[in-house]
Amino acid sequence: MELFTSNLQTTTVVPTWVLVLIMLWVLPWKGYSMWLAAKNNQKKWFIALLVLNTLAILDIIYIFFINKKK
Repeated sequence: MELFTSNLQTTTVVPTWVLVLIMLWVLPWKGYSMWLAAKNNQKKWFIALLVLNTLAILDIIYIFFINKKK
């Protein structure tokens, strides 16, 4: 008799092509936003952009609204 049983075997399988599309969308935005943060010496933004994965939403916000054009 098992003392602990778990029914946590419900997993969702994401097709590979969806993951590839997500990567193709996110990587250019993330790369550009991190490059801008490094160029502007904004270390906190650089770390936030590196750590947080928001499907490029935070990266786009940084590029168009936070990054000040000089």
